[in-house]
Amino acid sequence: MAANAALCELCVSEGGEVLRRTEKYRVVLVDDAKYPGFCRVIWHAHVKEVTDLSAEDRDVLMRAVWQVEQTLRVVMQPEKINLACFGNMTPHVHWHVIPRYLDDDHFPQPVWGAIQPAKSGASVTLAQRQALLPALRAAFSTIEFAF
Repeated sequence: MAANAALCELCVSEGGEVLRRTEKYRVVLVDDAKYPGFCRVIWHAHVKEVTDLSAEDRDVLMRAVWQVEQTLRVVMQPEKINLACFGNMTPHVHWHVIPRYLDDDHFPQPVWGAIQPAKSGASVTLAQRQALLPALRAAFSTIEFAF
């Protein structure tokens, strides 16, 4: 393992609850109580930039991201899905796939931005969304990731 990979949190840990694992990547559920359904698609190999992947591997990665997005849309029924691939804090290729709702703490700003004024009824809705997580886990166990 390269020195960089030995220090990389995504090389030494799963990065969340593994919902699906393939030969090249894993889909994890992030432990974030305010954003139920927040997933990451993490490339197994320690690669810093998406363009460091072959064209074929980039296609595999993006198809996985789109499959996760589609699954979240069906199960979680968000207002919007945010996709992000920064790597500023963890220089290891991974995509954040985040279901967003009009009443979430940060909407319409990014989840890493300033908290927006409180919205009434958000805690009830948040609890209802958290209750969908077993269905999300079940959905990922039945999806065929053929890539």
